[in-house]
Amino acid sequence: MARRAKQKDIDHVLRAWDYDPGEISVRLVQAADGRDVLQMRVDMGILQLETEHRPDGWRPSGCESYFDYLVGLTIHEGDDFSLDEDQCTEADRELAQFYHRRICWLALREYRRAMRDADHNLAFMDFLRQIAPNQEWLDTHEQYRPFVLFHRTQAGALAALEESSPEQAIEEVNLGLNRLKDFFDQHDAAESYEDDEMVRRLIDLRETLREQYSVGPTLNEKLAEAVAAEQYELAAKLRDEIAQRDKRSA
Repeated sequence: MARRAKQKDIDHVLRAWDYDPGEISVRLVQAADGRDVLQMRVDMGILQLETEHRPDGWRPSGCESYFDYLVGLTIHEGDDFSLDEDQCTEADRELAQFYHRRICWLALREYRRAMRDADHNLAFMDFLRQIAPNQEWLDTHEQYRPFVLFHRTQAGALAALEESSPEQAIEEVNLGLNRLKDFFDQHDAAESYEDDEMVRRLIDLRETLREQYSVGPTLNEKLAEAVAAEQYELAAKLRDEIAQRDKRSA
């Protein structure tokens, strides 16, 4: 019979923080040693995540992430390296952890941090294309790429709205929509793009920003229209304006 550890339950913590299935409950708290940690209330307890590097605090072979570890391993093993079953499991764990932390940052409106974690998973997924053991395993991950791109686009637009301008926020949405369009095209699903729920939600976000802040066509939108209409002199002028704007904001 297993021995019960005394005074190890967290009943008092759970009672003080009710679980609400209708919302994402997240808080940023200070641990006993002074570091900040994220906590997410879930139906059967509380998840605690580190705010830097891997959310679980593990440093595989001293690396900041399992992604970094695998990059180093690939360099050492050579081009024929492919993930084994245990490595696939560890890759999945890291992708899931960064997903949970991304959700936390979005709930706390820490948009730059949400972007960072989305970028980690997108880069990791790109890398896994090269070392996946088989196409079936790879496809199970690629199906989630639009969802990560959706979060990345949301976070990028809202960060731009806070830090820059509504026009730049709209540009971020358009950039995300283009990346989603590329995904659908690459997977022979172009006909599904306009009907996709995440695409529609991003378009709604863009048009809401446009209406709420009275933003007309952005410079990049004007450029795309000029190129499509073969107005090359106007397109050259718009490119110069964009370059000058980007230089000022750098």
